[in-house]
Amino acid sequence: MKGDVRTNSASSSIFLYTSKSTDAVIKNVSSSVDKDEELQHEKVKPYTRKWETSVMDTIDELDLIVKTENFRNNHHCDVKHDVPAVFFSTGGYTGNVYHEFNDGLLPLYITSQHFNKKVVFVILEYHDWWIMKYGDILSHLSDYPAIDFSGDKRTHCFPEAIVGLRIHDELTVDPSLMQGNKSVVDFRNVLDRAYLPRVQSLLKEEERLAQEKLKQKVHSSSSEIRKEVQDATLKRPKLVILSRNGSRAITNEDLLVKMAEEIGFRVEVVRPERTTELARIYGALNSSEVMIGVHGAAMTHFLFMRPGSVFIQVIPLGTEWAADAYYGEPARKLGLKYIGYQILPRESSLYDKYDRNDPVLRDPESVSEKGWQYTKSIYLDNQNVRLNLGRFQKRLLRAYSYTIAKMNRRSHL
Repeated sequence: MKGDVRTNSASSSIFLYTSKSTDAVIKNVSSSVDKDEELQHEKVKPYTRKWETSVMDTIDELDLIVKTENFRNNHHCDVKHDVPAVFFSTGGYTGNVYHEFNDGLLPLYITSQHFNKKVVFVILEYHDWWIMKYGDILSHLSDYPAIDFSGDKRTHCFPEAIVGLRIHDELTVDPSLMQGNKSVVDFRNVLDRAYLPRVQSLLKEEERLAQEKLKQKVHSSSSEIRKEVQDATLKRPKLVILSRNGSRAITNEDLLVKMAEEIGFRVEVVRPERTTELARIYGALNSSEVMIGVHGAAMTHFLFMRPGSVFIQVIPLGTEWAADAYYGEPARKLGLKYIGYQILPRESSLYDKYDRNDPVLRDPESVSEKGWQYTKSIYLDNQNVRLNLGRFQKRLLRAYSYTIAKMNRRSHL
């Protein structure tokens, strides 16, 4: 919408007032509408998952109404903005980190980045916690505070508005559809700028605590101190394990950590909780060479890894297609070296619950034909993983060799 754009939150409407001279360019005018009043009337639910009826039914709808300029006399501006607005909803699946990035933040970047931060975000189903959680990113996409569409009853006036967000594909940005061929790497650069200052302050705090700890350890065993010095001087590559509680947990995670350390990695186990500060997760992954995690929403954090790093996704039974479509392929587009580790039936906790010849173990594809909820209840909600460490070790050795070669190349530059 371009021209004189005004909000009316009480009626969930956005009006565009236009002069008679521009009537000719307005298309699809409904004959049932009184042309003296409304030149055009559209209804939009500003959320990206248009193909998913069940969630779209929960999204608040906006009326977009074009009227002639003589009607604006009764619609006074309370707040005049000299930059465009982008309207979108943080309802739907907001609360799940995959959906927050896939359906929200990446589409927001795609839709608004060409404004170079000279844009106001107007949010339906506004949540204070969402603003708190993603404020660092939002401040690198807009120079202005976000507006709560329902909560702010004032009439906001804009020279232009985009209602709804554009989505390209799973967790990615398609350069062919972007001004200046921007890609998902450019989105990641925004994350870098958003989180780096906080990450640096967290690192300083960690260094201070480490020095204090070292002073206390002066009387501790020399072998412990030797190991710490060895880790620091040899620059062992860092591996992060994104750990899960509940379903799809790695039940022998402690042995995985031990094996990774024996191979030569410096291991950090990260357990993302709903309340975990994103800058902490970003700091851990941005400084890592390898990430391991079991398929699930937390794999969205591959976006926090530097291009060229290794992402090993453990793929439980019945999740093969989703694992590659939602995380594997997008990770490759970011420039990560992606390794999918498809578990065998014996590595699944379902092996102890079902007969060896049951389709749940032998033919997960046929089970998925029974519908999403049924599939989810078995493979996503009630399955843990016990890794065959001998088998998994081959992937880990591959990742280690690749990483060491890359680190050596970097040291020679």
